[in-house]
Amino acid sequence: MAIEGARRKVAWGITGSGDRIVETVEVMKELQKKYDDVVDIRVFVSKAGEQVIKYYKLFNDLEKNFDKVWVEINSNSPFLAGQLQVKRYEFLIIAPATSNTVAKISLGLADSLLANAAIMSQKAFIPTYIMPCDYKPGILTTRLPDGSAMRLRIRKEDADNVQKLRMMEDVFVIETPQEIHTVFEKYFAAKKIG
Repeated sequence: MAIEGARRKVAWGITGSGDRIVETVEVMKELQKKYDDVVDIRVFVSKAGEQVIKYYKLFNDLEKNFDKVWVEINSNSPFLAGQLQVKRYEFLIIAPATSNTVAKISLGLADSLLANAAIMSQKAFIPTYIMPCDYKPGILTTRLPDGSAMRLRIRKEDADNVQKLRMMEDVFVIETPQEIHTVFEKYFAAKKIG
């Protein structure tokens, strides 16, 4: 339960996808600054996410701009699922989400920190926003840390798992980092003005 006047918490999960990670970190930093008086964004990084964040040289940036940054030890540590269950967070956002994490959530497999958290948030009626890296079949061009382009094939099977997410209760698929602004406006704009 939120205390009147206290900053409300958002859980942000980062998986092992480098696609749009730089843009996502920038958007989340903007939102933390914009809503700093009403929102506390807590960052939860998967084991693979830690590798990617370090590869893109963003780990220090996260620690500098967010009060709490945790790295996965196992599927229940840090204890994000339990915190979601008792409604300590307004919502969970997983951005970017790998096709592996999306597949786990779509199948109900809770064997990683962020898949477990997403499944628990559904059980506890906590909204979950997921930005999959592979949301529609085709060819994707992404940027590597050195700025060079890399082409990837998005498989139909991975896009099908995103469609399963779209049909789940309290799960909302977003496709771009900019859409995260709309999510925050929905929950916090009135609070910021008032």
